Amino acid sequence: MLMLVLNVVFVLVAVAMVALILMQRGAGAQAGSGFGGGASATVFGARGSSNFLSKATKWLAIVFFGITLFMAWSATRTARPGPAQQDLGVMSQAPAAQQQAPAAGAVPTAPAQGAPAQGVPSAPAQPAGTAPAQTQSQPPAQTQPVPQGD
Repeated sequence: MLMLVLNVVFVLVAVAMVALILMQRGAGAQAGSGFGGGASATVFGARGSSNFLSKATKWLAIVFFGITLFMAWSATRTARPGPAQQDLGVMSQAPAAQQQAPAAGAVPTAPAQGAPAQGVPSAPAQPAGTAPAQTQSQPPAQTQPVPQGD
């Protein structure tokens, strides 16, 4: 509940600061006031508006930074520690061969155009816990021609 109230106050202070900063005159506007710029016709008098706006902006900035620091301190105090090991999702199922570093003398090569990149399986991945069928390819059996009787 406290954080909700602080968030609302935080946004209101930020909007008020933006409004006060935009109402202030720039450094070049002071020269125009010497030629009857209408500063004496303001609600705060000739110099009152600049003093009021600058003081209000200063106090709003102090409140803004104070709320920011308190909310950051409160967030660090109430944060729960994360799990000891990071959840990698699908990446935790990567085969061990891809996780090993390449040999010291191995030079990585770029795949040919149209060929799959290294580490990307060309066939759909097997579900966890199942191993693909191991097949050994044997050279075709060489047969000798059977002599034909003439």
